[in-house]
Amino acid sequence: MPRADSTARVDPAVLAWASAAVRHTARVTNMLIAARRFRIVGGDARDAAVLHDLLVGLGARPAEDPAADPAAVDQLWCLGTPEESVLAVEQATADRPSGSTLLVVDAGRHVPAVDEDAFGPTTLARPGVLGVPTTSDDVFLVSTGRSAEDDPAAQARIRWARRSMPVSRAVADELRQGSLLRGTRIGVSLFLEPKTAVLALLLQDAGAEVVVYAHADETDDAVADVLRRTGIPVHASSTATVPEQRDLALAMLDTRPHVLIDDGSHVIRLVHQERRDLLPTMLGAAEETTSGLRPLRVMASRGQLGIPVVAVNDARTKTFFDNRYGTGQSTVFAALDLLDGLDDPSAVLRLGGSAVVAGFGHVGEGVALVLRALGFRVTVADPDPVRALQALFAGYTVAPLTEAVRTADLVMSASGVPDTISLAVLRACAAGAIVAVAGGVDQEVAVDDALAAGAVRTTIGRKVERLSVSDGPDVLLLDGGGCINITAAEGNPIEIMDLSFAAQLGAVRMLVERGDELERAVVPIDPEVDAVTARAALAAFGTVVGPPGRSADTTWPAAQPADREPDVRTRRFGDSA
Repeated sequence: MPRADSTARVDPAVLAWASAAVRHTARVTNMLIAARRFRIVGGDARDAAVLHDLLVGLGARPAEDPAADPAAVDQLWCLGTPEESVLAVEQATADRPSGSTLLVVDAGRHVPAVDEDAFGPTTLARPGVLGVPTTSDDVFLVSTGRSAEDDPAAQARIRWARRSMPVSRAVADELRQGSLLRGTRIGVSLFLEPKTAVLALLLQDAGAEVVVYAHADETDDAVADVLRRTGIPVHASSTATVPEQRDLALAMLDTRPHVLIDDGSHVIRLVHQERRDLLPTMLGAAEETTSGLRPLRVMASRGQLGIPVVAVNDARTKTFFDNRYGTGQSTVFAALDLLDGLDDPSAVLRLGGSAVVAGFGHVGEGVALVLRALGFRVTVADPDPVRALQALFAGYTVAPLTEAVRTADLVMSASGVPDTISLAVLRACAAGAIVAVAGGVDQEVAVDDALAAGAVRTTIGRKVERLSVSDGPDVLLLDGGGCINITAAEGNPIEIMDLSFAAQLGAVRMLVERGDELERAVVPIDPEVDAVTARAALAAFGTVVGPPGRSADTTWPAAQPADREPDVRTRRFGDSA
């Protein structure tokens, strides 16, 4: 396939079309681009080359030989004629194993490339995604030229998420078979959307008593209602005031959960502040964010942590994937989607412009990777010299934040640290710069400081405000500085949360089996949780590695025989040394 030489030489209109098509597909499916095997069918060679390079830049893999192995294709991106698309679908579904999802994307740039009627009657799998049961229960159609239905379709979205979460399903099934969770009450405090609903239902199916709380900005009311109908108590409302949210969180705690699953450690800290009498009856908690672990580690160092907290965030199958690939894709896509919805021509963000990423941890790496794939010139700002050096070695420009933002079209904070985009940084921004957050702590953009200094906020679109900074420029603030993939979109892709929730289930197993033995501190997750999760995920992505404990390649020796210790003596100078 011909390749575009570089995004700098690509026709901006073609790149904008490819970006919109990929983002539309990710939005309506809530699925990951990275690691998926794709084939592009038909269309103009230059258009196909740009789409190819964009998908590869985001981490997708071209199918090596789809004719020899039809199941080796996860996504068909159709650009040509409907006849070409029908033939490609027939080839991809021949002898395809059951349960292997094929996504057919009509990405025709000027006219439709897929005739939906050619596949027989369709069903709504979730808003924006059609199933074609007469062809296969595993084939789904997406049209990038059609708007998704407005119907929340919560039950359909939950079913869609569940089919794409094989790793969590497998771990939960082991817990169910072992009856390990029977009689255990588990409080779930996460972004309440379809993937979290699947986690709650899997815990319930495994025998646990489940109760749910969610912050107002992180509550999908339709999903909450589905859970309530299954018998799971849900203490959440998207319209709750701050005092009401506190009451809802305390009501969840008053059910006396034995285990908490938290995001941001807000409920873990609340139980220490308001319900300390519950701590002796609790087995512990699991926390899945970097920003949530920071205060817990401070509490532990002061001797104030009353329960063990498993650092799910530090699991390699969480941090390396959720933080980097999931948050990178979902936050950048959510920001661009919000801007696409504006009528104000002055708020247009052109691909190929300049972007600044504040913070180069795993989240910052992912944000920078996605921005570069979309053609942005990326500058990284991080006060940690090692991380700044990493960014330099990764090919990014590195500069102090107040200097970097002076010419930036887009500024994204990925630090998870309050006041990263301080008042001084806001005043240094270029006029009209777009400011968004991929980190996720309160006041990561110093909005309160800006308002106290006389800044004025004006709403100009859905979750977009013009922030007129005193002694500074007007900037566009997305979603009030909230973690944009959660509060303005549907969170991380399903496959990513499948990994994170599998790690959460592993942490629950740790706490139920030996919570009484664990130190009242932030404790690492068992390494075996990572190994089991990764092997199941590799299988789900169509890849196989060796069985546990040995290599599949006999030419790759074990690092050290398991039955003896390493020889501590050097042999370089002879056996007598």
